[in-house]
Amino acid sequence: MAVSQTHYRSISLPSRLNPINSTEFEADLQKLKAVPINIISSEAIQTGLLGLAQLYNSVQQLTQSPSMILQQHQDGKSMEDQLEVSVELLDSCNTIRELVQMIKENVQALQSAFRRKGLDSGIQSDVATYVCFRKKMNKFISKTLKTLKNLEHKYIGSNENDNFIRVLREVSGITIAIFKGILGFLSCPTTKKTGGWNLVSKVMVTKSMAYGKDHSFISEMGGVDFALNTLQGRIKNSNCSVLDLQMVQKELQNLDDCIRGFEGVLEILFRQLVQSRVTLLNILTGH
Repeated sequence: MAVSQTHYRSISLPSRLNPINSTEFEADLQKLKAVPINIISSEAIQTGLLGLAQLYNSVQQLTQSPSMILQQHQDGKSMEDQLEVSVELLDSCNTIRELVQMIKENVQALQSAFRRKGLDSGIQSDVATYVCFRKKMNKFISKTLKTLKNLEHKYIGSNENDNFIRVLREVSGITIAIFKGILGFLSCPTTKKTGGWNLVSKVMVTKSMAYGKDHSFISEMGGVDFALNTLQGRIKNSNCSVLDLQMVQKELQNLDDCIRGFEGVLEILFRQLVQSRVTLLNILTGH
């Protein structure tokens, strides 16, 4: 079986020797905003998630600065709103973690089926099961995206003069953007009644917005869709070969590696979001 050349290293957050100041935080924020999440590549998504976890780590340290401590108690209603946002973002992160776990399980189940059955006609049932899962997954993602958009409109767009609340809203806004990015990556179009270059055009994601070039690529999710669609067509026409099987196995392994990378960073981010909510709760209760 073809082995993916993509490697995801172990990830951890760096510790700061000195407390962060607002200038350093702003630099971290702008650096994260520069990550090209709009191209929906796995590398950009993973970089964005890790940068987001680091940003929350910075916020934790920023809350300890004297000027921020003073501002934290000036607007109780805004703080309550941000606590509500923190709960919604924590729920959304957990939803994405569960979704990634389900994708991994379904990808690995299909990998196992191909190892056992090869190009036997019975493999079509396993492929159909995966495609069915993808369709259900896309509906679930649509609901999650709607929740994030509602949250964005309800809390994030408001103007705020208070520096501490502005920081929280900035971070919440970019969190939503990155969550929408990973959900967009995971909801790559499925293959129903689509073949040949029509499918290629659906699963290809343009980089032109980010780089100003006419350059496209197929995401790991789209690569699996394309490989499975090609295999199904070849099986139907009775002209499939071992090369088709190898292509499917290679794309499945690439996606499995990608999803494992997401898992590790999402776990780090989830812990940071939990800590952020605890901090906000302590501020509101005066602890």
